[in-house]
Amino acid sequence: MEQRDGERGIQIDGLWNDWKEMGRRNGSNFSDKNAAMRERLLKKTMNNTSQIAIVGANICQIESLDYENVETELFKQDWRSGNRVQELRYLLLKWTLALLVGLVTGLVGCFNNLAVENIAGFKLLLTSNFMLKDKYYQAFATLTGCNMLLAIAAAVLCAYIAPSAACSGIPEVKAYLNGVDAHSMLAPTTLFVKVFGSILGVSAGFVVGKEGPMVHTGACIASLLGQGGSRKYHLTWKWLRYFKNDRDRRDLITCGAAAGVAAAFRAPMGGVLFALEEVTSWWRSALLWLTFFTTAIVAVVLRAFIQFCQTGKCGLFGQGGLIMFDVNSSQATYGIPDLLAVIFLGIVGGIFGSLYNFLVDKVLRTYTIINEQGPKVQVLIVVIISLLTSCCSYGIPWLAKCTPCPIHTKHECPSLGGSGNYKNFQCRPGYYNDLASLFLNTSDDAIRNLFSHGTQNEFQLSTLLIFFVAIYCLGIITYGIAVPSGLFIPVILAGASYGRIVGTVVGSLSSLDAGLFSLLGAASFLGGTMRMTVSLCIILLELTNDLLMLPLMMLVLLVSKTVGDCFNMGVYEQIVRMKGLPYLSDHGEPYMRRLVAKDVVSGPLITFSGIEKVGNVLHFLKTTGHHGFPIIDDQPFTDAPELVGLVLRSHLLVLLKGKTFSKTRAMIGSEILERFEANDFGKAGLGRGIKVEDLEITGEEMEMFVDLHPITNTSPYTVLETMSLAKAAVLFQELGLRHLCVVPKTHAVRLPLSQSRFHATLVEIWLLGFLEVPRKEKKI
Repeated sequence: MEQRDGERGIQIDGLWNDWKEMGRRNGSNFSDKNAAMRERLLKKTMNNTSQIAIVGANICQIESLDYENVETELFKQDWRSGNRVQELRYLLLKWTLALLVGLVTGLVGCFNNLAVENIAGFKLLLTSNFMLKDKYYQAFATLTGCNMLLAIAAAVLCAYIAPSAACSGIPEVKAYLNGVDAHSMLAPTTLFVKVFGSILGVSAGFVVGKEGPMVHTGACIASLLGQGGSRKYHLTWKWLRYFKNDRDRRDLITCGAAAGVAAAFRAPMGGVLFALEEVTSWWRSALLWLTFFTTAIVAVVLRAFIQFCQTGKCGLFGQGGLIMFDVNSSQATYGIPDLLAVIFLGIVGGIFGSLYNFLVDKVLRTYTIINEQGPKVQVLIVVIISLLTSCCSYGIPWLAKCTPCPIHTKHECPSLGGSGNYKNFQCRPGYYNDLASLFLNTSDDAIRNLFSHGTQNEFQLSTLLIFFVAIYCLGIITYGIAVPSGLFIPVILAGASYGRIVGTVVGSLSSLDAGLFSLLGAASFLGGTMRMTVSLCIILLELTNDLLMLPLMMLVLLVSKTVGDCFNMGVYEQIVRMKGLPYLSDHGEPYMRRLVAKDVVSGPLITFSGIEKVGNVLHFLKTTGHHGFPIIDDQPFTDAPELVGLVLRSHLLVLLKGKTFSKTRAMIGSEILERFEANDFGKAGLGRGIKVEDLEITGEEMEMFVDLHPITNTSPYTVLETMSLAKAAVLFQELGLRHLCVVPKTHAVRLPLSQSRFHATLVEIWLLGFLEVPRKEKKI
């Protein structure tokens, strides 16, 4: 689906004139003024949509998830046969799966950190050894060559195996939890490339983070564990059948996203709040407990891993591999000048953040066009960005002057090895290069250097300004290439740079340490780009282990978010829209209040009888893309045409595959109830259900009849045609609907059925048509 810049639109397949004609027949009065206004509005908001979107760097088909309980006779029979033991089994299995999600995500997070620290550390050690021997060209060749090899490996994995693993993955998880599904979004190949591609990309020195990919990784792990069994791989344990639906998978994927944040930042509470504030569209108290339990498991795994690595068995990992920036030894006393400086930081963060979002959107659109040229071009772009990043990392530090090592410091100066506060680079003994201390380090170590306390004069203003400009620009052009990449680390680095600039300029006028200003700068830039408040506040507090910074953190986040909202949306909302993912907002747009439900219906409506000919069902399954069909009973089963309910395409395919047919138009629902179980109509793992092409129906069977009553949802959601479109949008969002029946307020019975996905500024309605039954004649 494509969304042009600045457009607001609705897809309307029906004709407004048809509705006016029906209104006149039913005695409705349409004023010329209102009719003209609505026609202008509908024409103005007309837009073409498609059922494709960009997932990672891959263009693929999408469809809606269905979080509604489908109350068919089979479902009711299964529900009535349940007992307390089955309920306890369900609860036990759900909490067990949540435990496994937390455990596996925590282990993957440990593996990521261990791999990145050792690979990047080995690369930096080689470079540093050549620099100590004054072999500068060999050092540059080593750094560039290692970065290039790692970048090419990551790009090949992403471009050829799983293009959907590119970028951070948070927009995709956000869209999935809103009700949008794509086959490759949470596939095992996506998980594989996300893990190893992220390790290679971060180790290659790109200005990216592994935090966003960890959210996607956690969601993929949860999706894989919650597939509800597989007949293909003989995983058909009876307990697993409880999770063959979108509702329970949604809960587990929410837990997986929260676990990903907890594993990336070592912030379990931040993970829960991130899931609540940013990625989920539906929340309840039971899910709060489940996500809290999952992130607690992650915290336990990470703590055990850190204790193990303190024994020295993790190579170059060290204690700091799980980005923990401890600034709690600084004094957090502050006065009016400090508050003014913090407000200034918030304003700057909001402006820089909104500009960052604008530029990221333009770059992503450019990369989308380039990626259409094929995987070879995607790999070439990665090679170019890798070469540029290597040149900046090695070349820019030559602009800095050598600075004498501070006399009283607890850190080694100059630092000899892969990381440290004081990089020697080209300087003689006793001196260090402050730009090299930021560029020739891992991203985590660079952030530690900027956040470090008691180092007021460690970095010169020119150094911080150059580093800010370089990271700001490299972060923009790097996000969107065919490599798993997160936005958190680039944003934190850039924000920490200008935060430290403010802290250095303020100097003695403030009682706050320069490292604390760096932290507040990172918070302001995060708030200006991502527009989150509560979750970011808790994540940063858990990262820095400094609760005394809470008031200042809240202030700077509120100011930066408010300023940023004056210019554009948050970066993830912007990317969701750019990718064409039909996100359903939690409120209706103002223009929706001028329209009602009947204004956006279309036809013709395709319906089935309660007992339908097999050939008719198969014909419409092949010739339409609808996922729901209304069932209408007529004589001789009822005196007048009657809405029985709604039947899903996937259920029809299962029923036809089972070939429970009759030669006469008779009700054989009892045979179907005996032959099938509710589990047979559950959602297939990874969305690979029965396709129309899989059906083998003979000519004789085409003339037979099938009873659809047992698989019909007898209680679909229904609204009046006079309901405002804004209210209908809220209904879809809050209930997680995929279909909605629209019925008239007048005596004539028109029954349009709508399969809808509402967007914040784009309402798409694929309406299956309408059924009109005159009051006196009682016929269709």
